[in-house]
Amino acid sequence: MVGRAVNDFGAQDVDVVVIGAGQAGLSGAYHLRRAGLEPDRDFVVLDHAPRPGGAWQFRWPSLTYGKVHGMHALPGMELTGADPARASSEVIGKYFTDYEDTFGLHVHRPVDVSAVREGEGGRLRVETSEGAYSTRALINATGTWDRPFWPRYPGQETFRGRQLHTANYPGPEEFAGQRVVVVGGGASGTQHLMEIADYAAATTWVTRRPPVFREGPFTEEWGRAAVAMVEERVRQGLAPRSVVSVTGLPLNEAIRAARANGVLDRLPMFDRITPSGLAWDDGRTVDADVILWATGFRPVIDHLAPLKLRTPGGGIQIEGTRAVKDERVHLVGYGPSASTIGANRAGRAAVREIKALLDAPVEVA
Repeated sequence: MVGRAVNDFGAQDVDVVVIGAGQAGLSGAYHLRRAGLEPDRDFVVLDHAPRPGGAWQFRWPSLTYGKVHGMHALPGMELTGADPARASSEVIGKYFTDYEDTFGLHVHRPVDVSAVREGEGGRLRVETSEGAYSTRALINATGTWDRPFWPRYPGQETFRGRQLHTANYPGPEEFAGQRVVVVGGGASGTQHLMEIADYAAATTWVTRRPPVFREGPFTEEWGRAAVAMVEERVRQGLAPRSVVSVTGLPLNEAIRAARANGVLDRLPMFDRITPSGLAWDDGRTVDADVILWATGFRPVIDHLAPLKLRTPGGGIQIEGTRAVKDERVHLVGYGPSASTIGANRAGRAAVREIKALLDAPVEVA
């Protein structure tokens, strides 16, 4: 590692810190290199995961690469020749490993970032498990996987069965002979249901809103419209919704079959949880051994709290990728850039603005 100066406040000086080495973080690091910055001299990439692969490395074994929807290649290097029957965690983990090696990105891992706060001389102080960094700019690419959203319902603590989340979904075999309730109307929920139905004694699907199934191909025009809807929320400082939440579920052959055989017959949200299952105020009840919460994730941004970037709307207001309240901070893989193709574009856009910030003349007081 190239040696870096340690300032009087015990922090190592760099121009840019990238937090996270998933799709968005690696895209940012790639474009930093293309802009002429050197890893471990001008910028560092910090990742808390034990190995390359971003959130993909934690996906359930039955999610094969052939089942992955909308995985876009990282900039500058295609993913070719992947076996569609192989676990996506293995395929994409290897791809990310090769990518880091090919471009010499020198990701530091495992490194936990505890806080980003105002530093000295107009710089940011990034406090981590491997020491502090003093940086002129920050690319925050921490994603959502480490913050699963668990809704709370009356009686939840009384349930005698098992509750788990998509984040620790083990695969369908573990539910053999059990009565399973899947809560959530997104892609993960439907995938879980269609897998588990072949093993479980019974499955029940519960969602807050009626699911929207989208006919026809997912065109580039529709994709742009969906991204624009999410982008408008973050411009207003509202908590972001995922791009998937506004695109609907693709009505492919597997979905059609699951609807035809009753696996995707949806019930409205229950009113309370009982020791033996679920209950609705209209008298309906469902007995269950397992409640699987496929209820999504929230952005991992608590380490940015000292900068006071959140708005009353609950989110961080951003313009493009830049935090409106602090031009030094860019969020990629957040809101409209949470998709893999959006993360690629966001990495490039963030570096363009950061390079302009680094090249700007320093004002002398």
